[in-house]
Amino acid sequence: MDTLVGETPTSVPIALRKLYFLRFGFAAVWAALLFATADTLGALTVTLLVIYPLFDVACAVVDLRSARANSQPTRDLYVNIALSTLTAIGLAVAATSGVPAVLRVWGAWAVTAGVVQLLVGAARRHLGGQWAMIASGAISTLAGASFFAQADTGDASLTNLAGYAFIGGVFFLVSALRLGRAREV
Repeated sequence: MDTLVGETPTSVPIALRKLYFLRFGFAAVWAALLFATADTLGALTVTLLVIYPLFDVACAVVDLRSARANSQPTRDLYVNIALSTLTAIGLAVAATSGVPAVLRVWGAWAVTAGVVQLLVGAARRHLGGQWAMIASGAISTLAGASFFAQADTGDASLTNLAGYAFIGGVFFLVSALRLGRAREV
């Protein structure tokens, strides 16, 4: 038996559930906006690209505060904050070099952030609803490698990033719904 199940404060799944719903909503809107602007690497598209990892930083900070307040592990959240902050800076710089450079930065972020998400989900599996986060982390890692590879082809495009973000948002939605069910059991 996992002794952590009885020790998890009920505020942890509630806070995560709200955060996951927010992340789904943001990802859906962001993906739609990026899809609509992905044809050119203009100011709006670059702004969207930089906002995405910055939103991830903000969510990780909220998650970190909740985890600390409830004596949950936080090391991987700090790693996520650092990775996403560096990615926002990297995307701003890469945008000046074109779509392939953006895909390389995004791909590297998707790989590393996917591994971190997988680790956080595995550490939180006792909360319930985390299988979606574990699967999302694994898929993010594979998608990141494909973005990196796509950067070296003649058809490098930002459109796939919109799909990636939306699917990631769906995983947050599934996890939020599963957290709600886990609380009711």
